[in-house]
Amino acid sequence: MSLVRSHASILPLRLNRDLARTIKRGHPWVYADALRDLPRAPAGTPAVLLDNRKGQPVAIGFYDPDSPLAFRVCDTDGLAKLDQRWAEQRLRAAVTWRKSLFDQDTTGYRLLNGEGDSTPGLVVDVYGETAVLKLDGAGPIGFWDAPGIAEWIADTLAVKCVYERRKERGREGRVLVGDEPSQPVSFLENGLQFTADVIRGQKTGFFLDQRDNRLSIRNLARGRTVLNVFAYTGGFSVAAGVGGATHVTTVDLAQPAIEASCTHWLQNQLSDTGHEAMATDAFQFLTDAAARRQRWDITIVDPPSFAPNQESVPKASSAYQSLIAAGARVTSRGGLLAAASCSSHIDLPLFLSLCEEGVSEARRRGTVLAIQGQPPDHPTPLALPEFRYLKFVLLRMD
Repeated sequence: MSLVRSHASILPLRLNRDLARTIKRGHPWVYADALRDLPRAPAGTPAVLLDNRKGQPVAIGFYDPDSPLAFRVCDTDGLAKLDQRWAEQRLRAAVTWRKSLFDQDTTGYRLLNGEGDSTPGLVVDVYGETAVLKLDGAGPIGFWDAPGIAEWIADTLAVKCVYERRKERGREGRVLVGDEPSQPVSFLENGLQFTADVIRGQKTGFFLDQRDNRLSIRNLARGRTVLNVFAYTGGFSVAAGVGGATHVTTVDLAQPAIEASCTHWLQNQLSDTGHEAMATDAFQFLTDAAARRQRWDITIVDPPSFAPNQESVPKASSAYQSLIAAGARVTSRGGLLAAASCSSHIDLPLFLSLCEEGVSEARRRGTVLAIQGQPPDHPTPLALPEFRYLKFVLLRMD
């Protein structure tokens, strides 16, 4: 089976500035404006990156002439071979790490996290007996052999289906191994039962990156009322319910997500009298709740990304601040406000400042109890801070 596509030759690329030290320290991306030339070649063509002075090899990786991110580093040994042996070593290392993290109580996890596992642009999530593969753009699509990787995963992990999600319009996805799931697939997270719609759901069907943060809410929920807005399929809601919350309110704009949240609630043997779920706009719900002077002991605000690019940061910052203020207004005195952001363009210092401004706007004060992020099955290169996109700030409201 093939894990990487075969190419006739390796393309030389020359830096136009001194980035060798940065790359050797682990930064895996080179943008087009940092290259001396942009030769025409198929996306995904293997390339050796040469320094800007003596033309010495700095790294080996693959090239996409039509992307702003023109070169992705696979290895900082410029003489390494990007062959099947190299690829399998990367995949086996990732499998070994995940096996050390999880037992039978967690069967939903990220197997490959792109650059964090030295598999640039290649992401694989596992949900029980189903795996979902994603390739981030034309470069990774041209470099990695998706059907071969799917076959390797099926053989190694004994999964029955591998489904590829695609970003391109009109190419939503395809089955690589097994049969296309006719319904959401089941998996476990810390003993809790969930499902993931791997074909139509957000991301690959579930937000696996919030696993540890859901566990934190579970451990804090006993005897408390909980509000979960932008709840998607109710992961935080179920965690709170199993943790002993007296009542949980789940809010999301999408009716299918709300229906899934109710299914998940009942799948975990929770009483339907302890759960209220509604499909409505989160901002409007919070405004109305504040007007009615409703309060919850724990409020969770985990919105979708407000900043898809750098240009959207000012508008996104305003939205985050308004949302955090709205969440603070409906959190009881001494209660907990959990604020999250999955926007990579909103870094942690900025997000903390938005939390401070939002809480102040609500005429409240907060105490930071925890600052958390992605779990260990979502590793990131130390030299690539923009890969650490998830921020989860837990505040006690005075």
